[in-house]
Parts: sequence; C-alpha cells; structure tokens
Amino acid sequence: MTTTKNNHMISANIRDNQAYMEERIGMGDSFDVGFREIIILKRKVHLYYVTGLCDTSTVQEMMKKLIEINDVETNHKKLPEIIENRIVHQQVKPVKTMDEAADEILSGLIGVFIDGERFAQIVDVRSYPGRSPEEPDTEKVIRGSRDGYTENIIQNTALTRRRLRDERLRNKMLKVGERSKTDVCISYLQDIASEGLIDLIKEQLEAIEIDGITMAEKTIEEFIINRKWNVFPLVRYTERPDVAASHLLEGHVLIFVDSSPSAIILPTTFFHHLQHAEEYRQAPSIGTFVRFIRYLAVFSSMFLLPLWLLFAMDPTLLPKELSFIGPNEVGNVPVVIQIILAGIGIEFLRMAAIHTPTPLSTAMGLIAAVLIGQIAIDVGLFSPEVILYVSVSAIGSYVTPSYELSVANKLINLIFILLVGLFGLTGFLVGFVANILFLVSIKSLKTPYLWPFLPFNAKAMLHILLRIPVPYTNTRPSIVHPKNNYRQPTK
Repeated sequence: MTTTKNNHMISANIRDNQAYMEERIGMGDSFDVGFREIIILKRKVHLYYVTGLCDTSTVQEMMKKLIEINDVETNHKKLPEIIENRIVHQQVKPVKTMDEAADEILSGLIGVFIDGERFAQIVDVRSYPGRSPEEPDTEKVIRGSRDGYTENIIQNTALTRRRLRDERLRNKMLKVGERSKTDVCISYLQDIASEGLIDLIKEQLEAIEIDGITMAEKTIEEFIINRKWNVFPLVRYTERPDVAASHLLEGHVLIFVDSSPSAIILPTTFFHHLQHAEEYRQAPSIGTFVRFIRYLAVFSSMFLLPLWLLFAMDPTLLPKELSFIGPNEVGNVPVVIQIILAGIGIEFLRMAAIHTPTPLSTAMGLIAAVLIGQIAIDVGLFSPEVILYVSVSAIGSYVTPSYELSVANKLINLIFILLVGLFGLTGFLVGFVANILFLVSIKSLKTPYLWPFLPFNAKAMLHILLRIPVPYTNTRPSIVHPKNNYRQPTK
C-alpha cells in the first residue's frame, strides 16, 4: 500500500500550488503533463491533467464551459459553486491536500484549482488506452458470451455489474504501490460474502509495501498468498465476466488490478481449477460427460507416464490381459531418459509456439511433429511407445482448464517419473502418498485445498463429480462461509 506522506495542504495562493506541481509531477519537464491557465471572473483557474489518460475532446469541452461563465455570471464571490455546477461530468469531488490531488491527476483525472481557495475540484474524465472486450483465448466456449475482461479496471467492473445488477454488489477501490499507485478493486456481494474473508483480504492488500506492482495481479497474489515454493495455484484467474459473476453469487471475493485482464477469485480449492464454463453451457448430462473426460485428461497428465514406465520396468505388475503394455523396441537410450527428453522437447515446442509469429507457428508445429519425431524414432533415440504416451500426457495437460494447474501437474509428473526410474513401485507409492499429504496440508486463505474431498463433504463432492441441473443447486458452498446460504427461495 502507498506509504503515508506529509500532507501538503492546498494553498490559497495558486502560484504556490503551481510550484508544487512543477516539482512533484514534473509539469514543464514531462510532455504528457498538461496545464492550462484561464481567467474566470477576474480570478485565475488552473487545470492539470495527463494527456494520454484523458480524452482530448472532453478536456476541451470542459474548458469551453468554464470560459462561458464570463458571459453569463458576475458574482465572483461564489465562483467555486459556479464552477462546480458548470462541470458537466458525473464524478466531481473536492480535495484539500496537494498529495491527493497529484495522485488523482496522475491516475487520469483533471485537477481544477481556483485562486484564493484552499481546495481543488477533481473531475473524473479518465479514458485509458486499451482494447475492446473480446473472448479470452484460454477460456473459449462453443456457446456463450464472447466478451472478456480487458486491461481497463473500469471496464472490468462494468462487465461484472452488467451481469449482477444487485444494489448489494460492492466495488472497493484501493491504491497499491508507492510509485505505481495502481488501482486495485475488491468486489463482493455484501449480503453473501463472509465479513471475515473480506476483512482478511483488505488487511493483506493494505499491508503491501512495494514501490510498484507493474506485474499487476501476479504480484498481488504473491503478497496475499504465502505460497513460498509451492507449485500448485492457490488462487484462480479468470478473464470471463460470467465466470466471475457466478463465483460472486457463491460467496467468493474478486480482486481486479488495473492494467490486468484477469480477475483473481478468492478463496479457491484444487477442484475450482478443474471447472470450465463449457460444462454449464451444455445440458447437465453432456456437462457431466465433459467433466469426466476432463478429469481423465488431468489424471493422464499426472500419472499416465509414471504408470507406463513402472509397467515397462516391471511387467510382472501387469495382469495377463494387459501384457501388451510396454515398449516393443527398447531403443539405444534407457526408457526413463527417453521420457524426460521427450517431455523437455514438448516444452521446447510450447515455448517456441508462444514466441513464434502466428503465420509461422503452424508450419513449425508440422515440422516438429512430422520430421523431428519420425527421425528421432528412425535413429533409435525414441521408441514409438514413448512418443505415444508423452503425446497423450501433453494433450492431457492442455485439456486442464487452469494453465497454472497444468504447469504444476507437469512438474509433479516429472517428479513421479524420476521416483519410478530410481525406486520402481516403492518410489511411485511414496510419491503418490507424499503428493496427497502435501495437498491436504495446503490452505488458501484458511481454506482447505482439497475440500470437499478432505475434509469430506458428500453433497459438495457430488457437485464436483456431476454437473447438477441449476434448479437443484439451492445452496452455496459452505467452504466460503456465506452469510446467506440459500441461492433460491424454498418452495
């Protein structure tokens, strides 16, 4: 949070205020800091603004309205009231300190100073540069809305409120960062979200002491969640307003950070990262089927390769009906080394696709899949079975809705492979038990990470396994301790 400064009060002498602005925000040095002096009823009025964060036509219209005061008004003693009435904008507020005025001006608002007055009018005419709402690349659906959050925090809160026109929806704005002064918004439903959860998140945000959060929501996450070296995601990100609104109705709290298109959902569990909006855009039976397929893919991304390696190293563990599992051709390189090399190769391709221009990425993928893979098999570096199972495991990681969880699962998968390669069945069992115990020990803002599996909640677990029809989902998740537990009136 922004540290406490010496409160420099606004002076009645407008030249003192001008000198402060020249020293504080670089007026005259920075080309984007705008300044205009106009005379209204024989008194000087100064306007300060940042050109890139205000719409030029709006600034010109406001100055035109102020100058017209000279033609229709004569009472110079009531000039402050006249100016306030002439500013035809929806949000105008007075401030009495230069520090607050400077912070607001650098946020894209206009500061209006009147000679002889010890306060300034702050006019909200922000018009941040950015793109229009569009469907997020990582959360696409076949049917459903195509809008998504952008880097503009004002647009993001508006997209959420469009779906929740509830007078109890609260958007609390804070500033974080001594130098960046980044806008951070906490959103929640006042009559649903737990007061303890809201207070905890506010305390965590207000306790942040840093010069700037240029990496936006990721920096906020690391301050709020004490994850240390834990690889599993403890918050959920979404760029879809419908997903965010659904979580608000459950009793979760959202955090929006200006300049980020992702909203942080708090608190979250492991199973939150396995949900996808597509399941709720289909019939309940189809949604349940899609959910099971997704669970199978996530399981494959974590355990398929270690299990196949275990059976390849010790075929006696297989029943007779599955004796075909295992490499038909061993190759020149040990199987465990083949799996590790192939996994690293997949990561090479993934990172190359990110940094490769779109017109070239398709061609690069074909070259990698056809030429490199086939030649590696022909020269004996990889066996065909290794390529098959590595590919299925990689596809499973891409099916995982949460990118952060998919990366965590890849690391867990690599650890399992190393344990199986070194210790066989014992290594797999020890690794599996250690992984479960580690997940059980994790908490996200005092919320058990494996809920409702551990601690077990039968009704909530049913909602995890099946996509229950909406008319039968009458209660909110108990793990967020909502004030109002019932989503729909009882009949």
